[in-house]
Amino acid sequence: MPWIAGQQLQGGKYVIKKVLGQGGFGITYKALHVELNQTVVIKTPNEYLSHDPEYEKYIERFIQEGRILARLSKDRHPHIVGVIDLFREGATHCLVMDFVEGENLFEAVKRRGALPEAEILLCIRQIGEALSVVHQAGLVHRDAHPGNIMVRRNGKAVLIDFGIAKELLPKTLSSKGIAGNEGFAPYEQMSRGSREPTVDIYCLAATLYYVVTGQPPTTSLARKLHNTPLIPPKQINPSISDRLNKAVFKGMALEAKDRPQSMQAWLAMLEKVKQTPPPSVEPAHKKYVFKATNLGKKYFDVPQLLRKRCKIIPWGWLIGVLLSYLLIGYLLAAFNAVYILSAVAGTVAVAVAVAVPGAGTWAVALVVTGTLAVAGAWVGALAVAWAMAVAGAWSVPAAGDELRKFFSKFHTFLILASTSSIGLGLGWLVYVIFL
Repeated sequence: MPWIAGQQLQGGKYVIKKVLGQGGFGITYKALHVELNQTVVIKTPNEYLSHDPEYEKYIERFIQEGRILARLSKDRHPHIVGVIDLFREGATHCLVMDFVEGENLFEAVKRRGALPEAEILLCIRQIGEALSVVHQAGLVHRDAHPGNIMVRRNGKAVLIDFGIAKELLPKTLSSKGIAGNEGFAPYEQMSRGSREPTVDIYCLAATLYYVVTGQPPTTSLARKLHNTPLIPPKQINPSISDRLNKAVFKGMALEAKDRPQSMQAWLAMLEKVKQTPPPSVEPAHKKYVFKATNLGKKYFDVPQLLRKRCKIIPWGWLIGVLLSYLLIGYLLAAFNAVYILSAVAGTVAVAVAVAVPGAGTWAVALVVTGTLAVAGAWVGALAVAWAMAVAGAWSVPAAGDELRKFFSKFHTFLILASTSSIGLGLGWLVYVIFL
């Protein structure tokens, strides 16, 4: 009977959480490594295999492959699941591996449909490199189908659930004639239990077929026994490249001898042909792309634009302008509120004079004086005109000079007029509130 949730192993070192999967060869559990507070996967042989006459050989192979994988884990490969422990719980042998967060390729295709070529090729290359390492260690995965390729959140692919001991099939299972996922396994694996690296090449090519089309390929048995053709993946998904289409067909060749004989040779088929680049000539369309890109940045990268503008505004001089006109606003309120409109007109005149070089500040003061005189108050007019002239001569021209370095005349005018008007309003408000 499979272990149940909460069951403890190795004196409480591991606690079973749930069954992740159960097949003819074994049972996979999700468990907790209590001391490390780490989620792990525990793989065990199926207990009913114990009645098979070759069970001992099967277990021997299980242990041997577990030790090889543990040795591979000493030099951690980023795309091969790590082995943590190998132990025996009663009569059951257990292999403890890392728990890989993410989703497998079956789940990814179900959720998203056919995956983009550029995205999936990165994963396939990672798994291909991992299988090359496995082959060099004398092992064959024999089950590199989409369900055993996990993709982490960072996009890295990890090969999991090794076909431990599938190279030595107990008679109980070999009679069934299936060792691997039927839809992704070559016929020689299912009929003869082949242990050659070309098995993994077929499996990975079939996986690539599935993820770029969203459809499982024709099974190798149907192709062998019924002469059912394999539909080219490009016929299903015209957007994939000819290079990928050719690599999939070659990797899924029905006869092992017709496939690339090493994983590296097959991966090479997926690489782009390197060509000598032509002389560097900037196409005309790139100029327009560049202009369009900069146009977008100019008008839509608002935070960056604001930060840049804020750095070049002469804040010190503008504060001086604000304080100067605050004083003027206070004086206007003290004499008579009728001067407010005239003062605003004078403020605008000053801003125009400074924004447009050539118009003197003192000349502007005379304009303001005339405006206030028309209002009928000579004393107040002269006092306010004098104050505005002094303020303009001190702060406004200096601020205008700085602003014109980075802003247009119109924007310089707007900034000065706004600052001066705010100062007038604050001066009047101070008088009303405090006096």
